[in-house]
Amino acid sequence: MTDVLIVVAHPDDAEIAMGMRMRDHALTGDHVRVHCLSPGAPTPEGAERRRSECQAASALLGVAQYTFSRIPDNEFVERRVEINRELFRVFADRRPDVVYTHFPDDQHLDHRITADEVTTVALREANDLYYFRSPYSHGFEPNLYFVGTPELQAAKQAALACFASQQQLDMTVFSGLTELAYRQHVHHRVVERFPDGAHGAEMFRTARQIVHASRLAAVRP
Repeated sequence: MTDVLIVVAHPDDAEIAMGMRMRDHALTGDHVRVHCLSPGAPTPEGAERRRSECQAASALLGVAQYTFSRIPDNEFVERRVEINRELFRVFADRRPDVVYTHFPDDQHLDHRITADEVTTVALREANDLYYFRSPYSHGFEPNLYFVGTPELQAAKQAALACFASQQQLDMTVFSGLTELAYRQHVHHRVVERFPDGAHGAEMFRTARQIVHASRLAAVRP
């Protein structure tokens, strides 16, 4: 079993970027947890609603844990030391094998700082580190494509529908982009060789991936 940790700035960041990948990790028996640095709303009532939405989405995707810190939105710059401390606590709670987080070059400062601080901790505490694209990423060039299935796409759509409070975000558009995103990066001759049932893709940028020799992998504790 692989221990997977996804660290995001705000509720729904993970589901928008990699809902299919999250579900697939869970289906293969991996332990998937999401840690959100912000409660996502300035009031206790709003934060509780956002938390409930995340929990509903996580149940659909098979996420084992969904936890939160209390870093206020748009105050990440002033609270970098606190964020760093929180991340070391989260990593120590259950040391991950694989970490996903925001792409560092992002127009949203909360996303950018999350990426920077997660990178600092993950390169010390985890094996593999991957960046996902958010709607505000700049200059994102993927080198890892996760190709899904209609079933995974349906699970992502159902998870995104849980975030009813986010009226300013069109979750249907985000879901639809999953079906088309890879076509601007992958040559059609390659796409033609995809197996039957391949449907949509989520894209990532590898920061580090450690691959052990097959003999070592066989005796891994």
